[in-house]
Amino acid sequence: MTRSTKYVPEGFHTLTPYLVCGGVARLLDFLKEAFEAEETVRATRADGSTSHASVRIGDSMVEMGEATGEWTPMPASLHFYVKNAAEVYRRAVRAGAASLYEPRDMDYGDHEGGIQDPSGNHWYIATHKSESHFVPAGLRSITPGLTAKGAAEFLVFLERAFGASVAFKNASPEGVVGHAKVQIGGSMLECSEARGEWGPRPMAFHFYVPDADAIYKTAISAGGKSLSEPKDQPYGERSGGVMDAWGNHWYIATHTENLTIEELRSRTAAQGESVK
Repeated sequence: MTRSTKYVPEGFHTLTPYLVCGGVARLLDFLKEAFEAEETVRATRADGSTSHASVRIGDSMVEMGEATGEWTPMPASLHFYVKNAAEVYRRAVRAGAASLYEPRDMDYGDHEGGIQDPSGNHWYIATHKSESHFVPAGLRSITPGLTAKGAAEFLVFLERAFGASVAFKNASPEGVVGHAKVQIGGSMLECSEARGEWGPRPMAFHFYVPDADAIYKTAISAGGKSLSEPKDQPYGERSGGVMDAWGNHWYIATHTENLTIEELRSRTAAQGESVK
């Protein structure tokens, strides 16, 4: 083990979506088949369920854990940029996804199709129609997207709690947010007003910051509710959890140690888990 000089672990970004869902083992198989995901970590409990897993998809990481007990499912919405949206959409459907809509040209410059994976998460598979690159400027392979009732107020919370800045906002004269892009640290989050079938979809995030204790306190002061106070974790982080008024979970963390896989196995074994 060595002390880390970077508060974000290698390969991660400031913001990483955390999928809380049923059937994580099946979801991992789906992500590998449909999106060519690379599994990086999988921790299992004594009963065989997956307590935590992470995959790399394109230039981004996605984490997940089995919904159990108080941790009820929180299906997420993710914007996924690829070189050929139609091809990846078809591959996802063959791998067991349900179609939300077939790929089509969108007025915001993407060719995009939507699917629901076997665990209920929505993936909006897109290719940006640009001569230079298939991912829009400022975004990455995967960008989490939220729909919230009172999205305008939610954006204010992000600014107050996390020092976020609104990079783009399309709103009605009444202030209803049609679509917004919010910069949080080195990551972007998309947001829109919940309406009709696109109802509220609270998500969970792993949020890396230089000082987890300070940001946790700021989030509480901005109206967040504590899920857990910051403490040192066996996997080499100091982290605490906050739930905002819209039901999103923010696991605010500072990376503190670089662990080998053997060290991680040793520490998690004390908690009755095995890591591969």
